[in-house]
Amino acid sequence: MGDSVLTEFADGIALITINRSEARNAVDRSVAEGIAAAIDEFEARTDMTAAIITGAGGTFCAGMDLKAFTRGERPSLEGRGFGGLTEKPPTKPLIAAVEGWALAGGCELALACDLIVAAQDSKFGLPEVKRSLVAAAGGLLRLPKTLPYQLAMEIALTGDPISAEVAHQHGLVNKLTETGKALEEARALAARIAANGPLAVRATKQIVAGAVNWTDEDAFARQSEIAAPVFTSADAQEGAIAFAEKRKPVWRGE
Repeated sequence: MGDSVLTEFADGIALITINRSEARNAVDRSVAEGIAAAIDEFEARTDMTAAIITGAGGTFCAGMDLKAFTRGERPSLEGRGFGGLTEKPPTKPLIAAVEGWALAGGCELALACDLIVAAQDSKFGLPEVKRSLVAAAGGLLRLPKTLPYQLAMEIALTGDPISAEVAHQHGLVNKLTETGKALEEARALAARIAANGPLAVRATKQIVAGAVNWTDEDAFARQSEIAAPVFTSADAQEGAIAFAEKRKPVWRGE
């Protein structure tokens, strides 16, 4: 996937780093393809339970690479959206570790994640309207599901950024850290997730993410479809046996 996206897989955690600090980690075609390839490997590996996406050099992502765009590059992939991620997030948990700016498409990448850890001086914004554009990579769809309607509207209509502290106050950011510590805290959060049964973690994410779109009438049926295989898995037996034997479970993802 080249040098524009770096990956690391260890201890049940995948780390995906946008590595274009000279361009504030702006997304071009190579970045989109690199993120998509990293997500595919993360999804395919049974030894991986959680992932982190971050940016190199103290900036998360400044959005689309406009220079590449003027050359005819499109940083969206068919069926996967901007950055190879926004329309098709992974089925396993994904954490954004944000330093500096998460702007435009960069903000939309963060919004596509399940959890966000951010440095206290970082900022989030959808400035597209300032250029007579529309934040169509999921930002306008996801923002009002997390933030109060009026605040989401203010961010979207003015194009002005908000601080990580404001984002944290309203539940958009899970954890605030000192500058330079976002990745460290994201790793700690990912480790807490990766310590759990991988099948249960994946099913739990699917249920929580899907519940907002389910009606009361079909919610339990949909939940049962996802949860039933977990209850009959070898890992479920291992979890019960390990508890009885007062030891740490050894997960197999089966």
